[in-house]
Formats: sequence, C-alpha cells, structure tokens
Amino acid sequence: MKAVAECYDCLARLLSQAASYATTDHALRSEAIEAGTVVLDKHFSIDCLTIDVATRIHRVVRDITGNPDPYLPMKEREMELSRTLVAQVGAPSSNDFKSYLSLALAGNAIDFFRDLEQVKKDIESPITFAVDDSSDFERRLKGARTLMFLADNTGEVFFDLPLVKWLRQFVSVTYVVKGSPVQNDATIDDLRRAGLDGRLGRVITTGLDAPGVLFEAASQEFRSEFAAADLVIAKGMGHWEGLTELPPTGKVFHCSMAKCKPVADSMGVPLNSFVAIMR
Repeated sequence: MKAVAECYDCLARLLSQAASYATTDHALRSEAIEAGTVVLDKHFSIDCLTIDVATRIHRVVRDITGNPDPYLPMKEREMELSRTLVAQVGAPSSNDFKSYLSLALAGNAIDFFRDLEQVKKDIESPITFAVDDSSDFERRLKGARTLMFLADNTGEVFFDLPLVKWLRQFVSVTYVVKGSPVQNDATIDDLRRAGLDGRLGRVITTGLDAPGVLFEAASQEFRSEFAAADLVIAKGMGHWEGLTELPPTGKVFHCSMAKCKPVADSMGVPLNSFVAIMR
C-alpha cells in the first residue's frame, strides 16, 4: 500500500510522539524532531511505504536520544492492561475459530495513538466484521500443516495467546515478532518480560525494526519461512501496508482494525471497521 498525501501529517505526529517518549531533555527532543523532519521530507512521497519512512524516523530518534526503546513504558502498561482485560473477558463462549479470532482482534483496538479508556470500551463491545473471510481461512486450515502468525502490538499478545493455542491443535504455528524495538510492537524481549516466552510455541523475528514487514530487508530466515508457510495470519495495519506490496497468494489472512482513513480506503471499508481479509 502506497502513501497518500495525508500520511505526511500522521508521520510528523509520530515523529513528535516518538521524540517525546524518548527523552525529557527538551534540547535533545528538538534535535531529534529537526533531524527526523529532514528524513521525513527526504523520503516521503505518494510512492513511498509509510512503514519505511516510519522506520527511518524511529532510527533517527533512537540514535540522537540514545534511547533504544522509547515506547518501553507504554508497552509495559499495555501488557498489564492486556493481561487484566483478557482475565476479565475470559475464554470465548464458543470453542471455534471465529470466537478466538474475535478475541484476538479485540486486542487490536489497543494502539498508542488511542486513549486507553476508549480501548477498554471497544474491547467490551461485540465485533462486527466489515469484510469477513474467516470461513475461507478455516477451509484452508484443514489442509495446512504450517502457519506463520505475524504479531502486532505488545499489548495484543495476551489476546493472541488463546487463538495461537487453538490453532496449534491443527497446525504447526510459528509466532513472529519484530527483530528489535519499534513503536509499541512486540519483540522477544517483551515476551520474556511478560513471562510469555515458551507459552506461544516457536517464536522467530522479522529481523527488522520496522512496524510491519519490508520484505526485501527482512531476515533470510523470515523470508524463507514466509514463503514455505501454508498459511499466514498477519495482524495489524503495518502488515497490511507492507505485505500488500507483494502479489496476492491466497494464503495471507489479514486481521485488523482499520484505524486510519487511508488504510480503511485501501481495504474498502469504513474507518474503525474490523476486517478479516484473505489475500
């Protein structure tokens, strides 16, 4: 998915937010924003991928401030919120794919641009899908042996866990997190801090510090396993933005809340809709 003009303002807001999280030193923060703006202006166009520009911006902020994980406090808060909310919600009432998928997608309402009180309300509300290819996914699951699950935000991991456990009854699952910190996306270190290492089965990384997958820059391990997987579950908008640049294969199941208008438009759904798209 290519950027549109309004993505520039969103990336500028992201830069300001990242710098404010990275340091309390106002001079250093201003330096990071100034340098990040140069990068934004140099690399932004309507032919770019926003996740590529966001990756470059975050690298500048981390380098200048010396903070390797600016969103760590937010990730820790989100993880605790996630743990608490999943405990409150409990297991799905039905032991079927759609119920576990709905729970996992409820966690996708957690986002560092959104108020956490609103997030709580969203999670407690029933999910309606604007596009629902879950039946197609279930049909393909019956003939699959391997599945790659591309994780999104750290706060979603506890919501993913019941779905991963359900899937592992039928198929070998590899859970994929980011190679190093970017925004509030999950990393292996985050899983360890939350006591989840080992509970999700086999875990690998993309090898990237990108909020999605920049396929050509990803690790050889990731690219090989992505190609070999019978099915891929890709959670979140970042994976939609990156993977839709690849030809459709019919094996990637995009699950997300469309939290911004350009992404919603590219999916053909209203803003803030939930989607489950087989591509």
